[in-house]
Amino acid sequence: MTLSVAVVGAGPSGFYTAHSLINSGADCRVDLIEMLPAPFGLIRSGVAPDHQGTKGVVKSYEKTAAADQVAFFGNIEVGRDVSLDELREIYDAVVLSTGAPFDRGFEIIGGGKQAMYGAAQFVGWYNGDPRHADLNPALDATSVGVVGNGNVALDVARMLVKTRAEMAATDLPEHAANAIHASPVTDVYIFGRRGPEDANFTNAELRELAHLEDCAVIIDADVIPDEVPDDGRSARDRRAMERSLATLRELAAAAKEGKSKRLHFVFFGRPIEVLGGDRIKGLRLEHTYIDDDGETASAGTHFEIPMGMLVAAIGYRAAPIEGVPLDEQRGVIRNTDGRVLPGVYAAGWAKRGPSGVIGSNRPDGEEAANNILADIREGSKVGRPALESLLRERGARWVSFDDWKEIDEAEIAAATDGAPREKIVNADEMLAVVEKDA
Repeated sequence: MTLSVAVVGAGPSGFYTAHSLINSGADCRVDLIEMLPAPFGLIRSGVAPDHQGTKGVVKSYEKTAAADQVAFFGNIEVGRDVSLDELREIYDAVVLSTGAPFDRGFEIIGGGKQAMYGAAQFVGWYNGDPRHADLNPALDATSVGVVGNGNVALDVARMLVKTRAEMAATDLPEHAANAIHASPVTDVYIFGRRGPEDANFTNAELRELAHLEDCAVIIDADVIPDEVPDDGRSARDRRAMERSLATLRELAAAAKEGKSKRLHFVFFGRPIEVLGGDRIKGLRLEHTYIDDDGETASAGTHFEIPMGMLVAAIGYRAAPIEGVPLDEQRGVIRNTDGRVLPGVYAAGWAKRGPSGVIGSNRPDGEEAANNILADIREGSKVGRPALESLLRERGARWVSFDDWKEIDEAEIAAATDGAPREKIVNADEMLAVVEKDA
């Protein structure tokens, strides 16, 4: 009997799992179940709007979705429209590729003030994620802080300092573009508690900063080491860091004149208190250094930077699912090499945490597929027909991949000024496109 697999989450790891299963030679059907009406997960709601080249990977996902063995069930949320236990009864295997959609907690004295956001919220807002489209961030500030030393922090900062012309050929939604370009923001600060040699920026993203039209990059060249410390890194990691440090030196030495905005890198600064009343007014930090054990230590001195908005880009965590064990410390679904429960598997960020690039999810998909085929010799459950029957009984409206293509065409048709699309950022409006045609 045909093996029936439900993949919960239609992002990169979900599509790589489906691709691996249908190309394994096994007799199988794969149903991609996604809580939003739109597929592609992180590609649509996480990759920065000005990184259109990265988003080109969806062409391969579209081929997977078009395969006879695959079906897409968008606008269906596990826990709302169908439970995990029900999926386990209906399908031979269930793969949880739900990503890491929530922010890690930013615990700090004075936290919880107005105009403080997690990166998942803010990135979702400027990417048109329906879950965050109504965020309305407090962009009436002249100075904004970003806590974190990874590529997400760079993305947030870059969105705030690029000009309208620089963003014209991107899929930055209109509501976000209008708010950002009308903002009085002139200074953006990126804070890291350690030094440049320990930052997680990739060199490719750092090099983009050299081409900002109206923003000077401010870095204290004295904190950039002459060479990468011999601290046990692999040769590959050392080479990558050497390239990043060279780029930081170039950025520090570049001319600053004639720019109306500034992007400040503040290394060796640990945030310890948010200043202000109901709304953030500034950030108090302590100077740090790296001790002989390689740990961050306090230098005993402090400094303050005024700001009217703060984004914490310090990591993401997986969403809780009833009946699924979570590793609270790591923020992932508890698993052993991708196995969660009998017949339940995990892949992607939900399995290993938010790290790597889009292609890093491919091995997770392959592993999930291999685990399923090793554990379950042949199918014994109904799968898709049972899910469709259950959803119809409950009046749940799912979006097929053909439905999504109509929404996709509507977004492309609405694009202006060289943009690839104008995203529909409300789930009901997405559904209305399909209902109108129906």
